[in-house]
Amino acid sequence: MAPLLRTEGMIRIYGIRNCDTMKKALGWLDQHGVAYVFHDYKKSGIDATTLADWLTRAERSVLVNTRGTTWRKLPAEAQRIDTDAAAIALMSAHPSLIKRPVLDTATGALLVGFSPERYAAALSDEAR
Repeated sequence: MAPLLRTEGMIRIYGIRNCDTMKKALGWLDQHGVAYVFHDYKKSGIDATTLADWLTRAERSVLVNTRGTTWRKLPAEAQRIDTDAAAIALMSAHPSLIKRPVLDTATGALLVGFSPERYAAALSDEAR
């Protein structure tokens, strides 16, 4: 799979279409007239290059969802992710483990999870 590199001026949002938090985030973007490209990583997967890039801008503990069903179903040895390489392998194999949404802004900010206040602050900074 080819890496999904940031495109100048383009906002990308990553997640799973039928996730409730994703629906809130997409609705917020639509309501505020923010143009974006949506990437459903459950359907299209996610490449290691993109995940490695994210890990330069966010902590593993922020990106890996350790509270969901997918995490709880993993064997204990798979849950020991003490390196970025281990986190990348795990998130690549189980995209549902990635917290969502992941919003990659045109300025390079990476927002993990949905917060209307954080979105407003980050995206108003981009308009300047």
